[in-house]
Amino acid sequence: VQLQASGGGLVQPGGSLRLSCVASGSISPFYTLGWGWYRQAPGKERELVANIEVGGRTHYGDSVKGRFIVSGDNAENTAHLQMNSLKPEDTAVYYCTMRDVRYGDLWGQGTQVTVSS
Repeated sequence: VQLQASGGGLVQPGGSLRLSCVASGSISPFYTLGWGWYRQAPGKERELVANIEVGGRTHYGDSVKGRFIVSGDNAENTAHLQMNSLKPEDTAVYYCTMRDVRYGDLWGQGTQVTVSS
């Protein structure tokens, strides 16, 4: 099972990016409990950005509330993170996760997001 995150890049303050996460391998929507996004900036601890449960309930970190939107599509084994009104402090490596009944928490490789003028 692998998670592949994509969509990172360089963007100016105030801009937007959309991150995607695709799960491949022995994945079944029946066993997917939810998706999550974390980030880690240089010299800082990894922090939760947002997650979404299989029933659609979402949770956001305080620093991104009102700016980021998380979505998940278990049938397509994908998740997205729409990031708007980006700030320099959003610069970090972003990681996607998926919670599976059988495997526990799965992590993908990170994708770099840099917000700078």
